[in-house]
Order: sequence, then structure tokens, then C-alpha cells
Amino acid sequence: MTILTTILYVFAALVALVLLVALLKKKTYDVTCEVVINTSKQNVFGYLKQLKNQDNFNIWVMADPTAKKEFKGEDGTTGFVYAWNGNKKAGEGEQEIKKLIENELIATEIRFIRPFKAVAYADYKLESVSENQTKVIWNNKSTMKYPMNVMISMIEKMLAKDMNTSLLNLKNILEK
Repeated sequence: MTILTTILYVFAALVALVLLVALLKKKTYDVTCEVVINTSKQNVFGYLKQLKNQDNFNIWVMADPTAKKEFKGEDGTTGFVYAWNGNKKAGEGEQEIKKLIENELIATEIRFIRPFKAVAYADYKLESVSENQTKVIWNNKSTMKYPMNVMISMIEKMLAKDMNTSLLNLKNILEK
């Protein structure tokens, strides 16, 4: 057997192993992070429901400050759409407010166009810790098709890290 044949067999075995692992791996991710902010639920809700405020705290939005942005509807209301088209890191897509429960919940749908097509759901739930303390619980969930689902564990770790950084940015802004 030649070295080239051996390399091809090893490569084929590795590809087969990755495909087999992807068959056995879950296809959904569900990441939740939280932070306590020293201000009222009303202040947090009023800030978060304005999707344009993500420019100030969300590190994914901040990845390309020169991204082209379009807005449809009235920010802070159900049906508002925040669309972006940015560099390779920011990609392209849109986020729509799907549901608002005053001072309790902001539910959004994120439709990615590039670097790959996908739909994710991101919710902010607010809980009073005290009159001037609010727990923000940020949940992000989606599905990944086979065989891309082999990367779910890595995606979950990356999302958690970025979400926690964004929540700390939010905390710093709202506690000023």
C-alpha cells in the first residue's frame, strides 16, 4: 500500500467517524445566561425592548460598527425588525420582536442569512430581585442540521461566553 492510499483511508475513516458522531449528537442547542442589574424591572425592560440599544451592549452587533442597518416598524413594539448586513464576522440577518409582556418578557426571532441560513429564538425574561434589582435571564435556542450539529458543544460554549460578556455590558450601562 502506498503512503497516498494510507492517507486516503485514514482521511475517509476520520470523515466517517465525524459523520457517525453527528448522527448520535443532539440537533438543538439551548443556552441560558443571567445577570442581576441594580435597577428596576421597568428601566431594564424599557432599555431592552428597544432593539437599537443592542448597538451599545451586544458584542455580536458591535462586531461591525459600520454594518448597514435597516429598521422596519416602531422600535420597542411587536413586529419591529432590526436588519443588518455587515462584515464576515457580523454576517447578515434580521431580528424581529415577536412578543412583549410589559416588564416581564421580550421574545425575538433571529433570521440569519449569512454566513449560513438559520433561525434562532432569543428571549429576555425579567425577574424582580428587589425594588431596585432585576435579574435578566437571556435564552438563545436553535437547531443545527446534520452534520453541522457535530459542533453544538462548541457553539454552546461560544454563545454562553458572548452572552455573558453582553450581559455584563448591559449591566454596566444600566447601572451608570
